[in-house]
Amino acid sequence: MRRRPNVSILRSLFGEPPARAEFLPFGEPCLGEEEATEVLDTLRSKWIGMGPKVARFEREFARYVGARHAIAVDSCTSALFLSLLASGIGPGDEVITTPFTLAVTVNVIEHLGATPVFADIDLPTLNLDPDLVRRAISPRAKAILLVHFGGLACDLDAIGSIADSAGLALIEDAAHAVGTRHRGRMIGGTGRLTAFSFYSNKNLTTGEGGMITTADDSLAGKLETLRLHGLTSDAWKRFTARGDAGYEAVTPGYKCNMTDLAASLGIHQLRKQEAFLAVRARYARCYDDAFGRETPHLLTWSF
Repeated sequence: MRRRPNVSILRSLFGEPPARAEFLPFGEPCLGEEEATEVLDTLRSKWIGMGPKVARFEREFARYVGARHAIAVDSCTSALFLSLLASGIGPGDEVITTPFTLAVTVNVIEHLGATPVFADIDLPTLNLDPDLVRRAISPRAKAILLVHFGGLACDLDAIGSIADSAGLALIEDAAHAVGTRHRGRMIGGTGRLTAFSFYSNKNLTTGEGGMITTADDSLAGKLETLRLHGLTSDAWKRFTARGDAGYEAVTPGYKCNMTDLAASLGIHQLRKQEAFLAVRARYARCYDDAFGRETPHLLTWSF
C-alpha cells in the first residue's frame, strides 16, 4: 500500500508550499541541437537500425568509463538479463541481491528460473551490506547482483572480495550510476559485468536503452551474439560494401539491440555527461544546505 505523508506535519515544519502553475515533468531530459542534428543525420543516412552510430557510441562509452568492451542494448533490463544469462545463471541457482531496488533487478533473476536471495542494506548508504551478503551465501549461490543505489557506489572492494572468495559472478546494476566513481575509478571500468540504463529520466538518456561493460573478451562476444537473435554478424556488417553477407545462428538469442536513432542521442549526451553531473552535484548541495538542520526523520513520521 502506498503511504502518504502527513500533510499537517509537513506544513508545520516547512510552511505552505508555493504553487506551481505549469506541470513539472519527472526527469525531463536535457536535449539540445546537437542531438537533433545527429538524429537528422541518421534519418538522412537511411540506416536507422543498429549500425555505425551504435558502434561509435559503444566505443566512446567504453573510453569514458575505462572499459575494454561496451555492448549497447535496448534497456538496462536487457543488460541485466543478458549479463546473468552469459554468466551461466539458470534454474536452481541463487542470486544474492538487494531488496531495496526497482522490481526489474529481481524480475530478471526470476525470468531465468533462478532464485533471488535478499541481503539487507546499510541504512546510511541504502546499498548492500557486505557482511549480510556474506551470510546469505549458500551452496546454491552462483552470483551477486548489487545495485549502486541513487548513484552512490557500493563497497566494491568488500563485495568483490566476497564474490571472488566464494567463486561467485558479480554483476553491477548501475542504472543510477553513469559517471559514478569508486575510489577514483569509474563504475563500469572495474572489468566485471556492469549494466547501465539510458531511460528518459537518467542523467544520460537515449530515450530507452542500456549498455553492458566488461573486460572479458569471451563474455563480450557471447553478449553481442545473445542481444541479436544468436547471430554471429549484425546487418551493418553483413550488408555494407565492406561486409560479409554470411552469418550463422549459433544459439537461440534475443532481440535486445540498440538502434542508431537511440545512439544518436547517446553520443552527444555522453559528451555533456560531466556537465550534467556538475549540475546535479550543485542541486545536491542546495538540498544539504536546506535540510541540514535537525528535523524529525521521515521514518518516524505518521503515515
